[in-house]
Amino acid sequence: MARIVQCVPNFSEGRNKEVIEKIVDEVRKVEGTKLLDYAPDKDHNRCVVTFIGSPESVVEAAFNLCKRASELIDLSKHEGEHPRMGATDVIPLIPISEVTMDECIEKSKELGKRIGEELNISVFLYEKSASASHRTNLAKIRKGQFEGMNEKMKEDEWKPDFGPDTLNMTAGATAVGSRMPLVAYNVNLDTDNLEIADKIAKSIRGISGGLRYCKALGMEIKERGIVQISMNMVDYTKTPLFRVFDMIEREANRYGVNVIGSEIVGLIPTAALINCADYYLKLEDFSENQLLEKRIYE
Repeated sequence: MARIVQCVPNFSEGRNKEVIEKIVDEVRKVEGTKLLDYAPDKDHNRCVVTFIGSPESVVEAAFNLCKRASELIDLSKHEGEHPRMGATDVIPLIPISEVTMDECIEKSKELGKRIGEELNISVFLYEKSASASHRTNLAKIRKGQFEGMNEKMKEDEWKPDFGPDTLNMTAGATAVGSRMPLVAYNVNLDTDNLEIADKIAKSIRGISGGLRYCKALGMEIKERGIVQISMNMVDYTKTPLFRVFDMIEREANRYGVNVIGSEIVGLIPTAALINCADYYLKLEDFSENQLLEKRIYE
């Protein structure tokens, strides 16, 4: 079996198709990588790219993506609903097959060092790669966002792991790390009241006492005149999607609003959806071996 690492970088551009294509094209240029998906979001003004490859090819492609983004995105002019601190906001490396988490951690440090030294971009290591416990959570690193990051980095506890101690005023700062697969999942409500979305997000996110493996924010979708709960499910095996969906639905009913839909951003492991089907259909003795596609490609 091949050695495969997945990389899911997030870029602070979701509206300019020409810029997005130029950035994504850097993956296609690197031998040994395969572009799986890219998902621009106009409201968030953000694009999530997913690709796989050997550890070495993934690091090369990730660096090239970051370099291209720094040339094409000026974060001082960026506006969007999603929190961000960099043109390339975050680069996670995820072990998929025949690669250990420790190897991904080492590769993330190699990548971060190169970005810092060659691109003059401040880099923070996060998740499994974090250099200190208070840097594990990406939200804590990114707090203050691009506009507040220069002042934040003057504090000893927020000195970057690599690169300059002053912010790159167009490319911002970048988080690089290694983690397990997560699911980017959004639930939409039939209201434009952001206060309600914020209250629901607070009730379900782990850091506020909700579901341990859920990170959530309330956001406006101005184009549709609605709000949504935007989430990262950092361990879908321990906090499944059906549980967070049910909890949001119950919380929404408290405020007299309804869930009108949900969406997956980027790719999702099959097991995460099987869990939902198993729960809602009340399947008995269901096995993944009953999946047609699985049997075809065995």
